[in-house]
Amino acid sequence: MPRVRLDDRAIVSVSGKDAEDLLQGLITTDLDALAPDEARPGALLTPQGKILFDFMISRDGDGFRLETTADQAEALLKRLTMYKLRSAVTLSLDTSTPTVIAFDEPLAEGFRDHRFEKAGATVFRFYGESEADSASNADLDQLRIVSGIAVSGPDYALQDAFPHDVLMDKNGALSFRKGCYVGQEVVSRMQHRGTQRRRVVIVAGASALPPTGTAITADGKSIGTLGTVRGTSALAIVRIDKAGEAMANGVDLLAGDVTVTLTLPEWTGLAFPTTADEASA
Repeated sequence: MPRVRLDDRAIVSVSGKDAEDLLQGLITTDLDALAPDEARPGALLTPQGKILFDFMISRDGDGFRLETTADQAEALLKRLTMYKLRSAVTLSLDTSTPTVIAFDEPLAEGFRDHRFEKAGATVFRFYGESEADSASNADLDQLRIVSGIAVSGPDYALQDAFPHDVLMDKNGALSFRKGCYVGQEVVSRMQHRGTQRRRVVIVAGASALPPTGTAITADGKSIGTLGTVRGTSALAIVRIDKAGEAMANGVDLLAGDVTVTLTLPEWTGLAFPTTADEASA
């Protein structure tokens, strides 16, 4: 079974009798839907609805494990501590337990990654020491690209993206049914008004693609930016209304000087709008 150890991860643990109530009122994920054997994506938003922190959340006994990037972990812990007040909640930071990703086959002691499951792939997350790596970060990046799964850092900047931009409304990270949480009014308004136009797309280049951060253009105008790049494949966040209009009119899409084609991940059910009315539908 291919496995890769991620060395840039840390875990914020949230436990105590009020842990679930505290998190349910703060983060985007609906914890009522979180099964004991799965890890779901989630975020803590700004009041303006942008992603302040992102993570994978799973149950850990009677508490929760928030697996995030190492550079976010301490600030996330401090933010949760600020919201904790007098709740019966214990917060701690673990920077020593490794995160291991296994794919292609089930892992009995792991947690199903809900994002990949939505995309039709088998990926498990495991917390602890494991056998030697038999896959690389490049393999995982390639799987993310074909699955249309973006992550903060290479694909988008924290405090710059809305949950809809990175498909959180489609991958189990964003609830529209539970009660209020930080930023919920903004994302609910976007959902009901259909104003989400920036989306993750899968990019295929006619030749090797330029680096992460390169603009994708249509008729000389930027419509998005390359994220994770592996050879001729990449992820990007683009204005799908602008991309749809360009494709409908036969306008070439370019990443730098490389001709590209864009596809929306099939599992999302999304399509490129080709008119202003479709874009706001």
